[in-house]
Amino acid sequence: MRPLTLAGREGYAPTADERRRLALLGSGAILAAALFVAGPGPLAVLAGAGPAGASWALASRRERYRRSVERSIPAVAAAVADAISGGRSIRAALEAAPSSLQGPAAVELARVAADLEMGSATGAALDALRQRVRSPRVDGLAAALVSQRAAGGDVAALMRRLGTASAQRDRSADEARAATTQARFTGVLVVALPAGATLFAELIAPGFVARVLADPAATAMLVMAAALQLAGFFAIRRLGRPQE
Repeated sequence: MRPLTLAGREGYAPTADERRRLALLGSGAILAAALFVAGPGPLAVLAGAGPAGASWALASRRERYRRSVERSIPAVAAAVADAISGGRSIRAALEAAPSSLQGPAAVELARVAADLEMGSATGAALDALRQRVRSPRVDGLAAALVSQRAAGGDVAALMRRLGTASAQRDRSADEARAATTQARFTGVLVVALPAGATLFAELIAPGFVARVLADPAATAMLVMAAALQLAGFFAIRRLGRPQE
């Protein structure tokens, strides 16, 4: 579980061996859950989804890590601007910035500072940051620092403007997300209502689901209905998701 924890806390990319172990762990967990709920029946084949589940969990945690770094761009820009206003160079400002940050942003800036202390060029350290996070907003921050380092100018003022623009973008995204909450809830409701109705019918008339599944035509229609429900759910989620 350590690679999964580090992926969410430090943006860690697991090795091939660690991915295989996570896939085996996911398969075992799904198999145990299927056997516990349904016994040694067809649901046990869901254990084959273990590798996909492990990959999804890793991707999800790394995506949350990336978004957390993006959300911290205003704080990063402010920390660098304050250090530069205090008379430090861009390189020294990057080395000092982690002390005033928290969370994933502090982890990434600490890595940048470590690269600089090891003798890496400022551009190379920022490029490594870009490669790790893979975010257009981090690319913009790195490009602003590199260009100002080469061309000169008021770097502190540029960083403050960049931080203000990034914070405004975050507020706009939050407002858009709040405005589409109802659409996303509708997507959940579309899937939950038929499942809830089926459970309610089973509680009223035990054996209802078994009798329906005993008919091949009814089973085929249920599978098709479930596929359409899921397609509608994902379509609504996609349409209701604000673009970053």
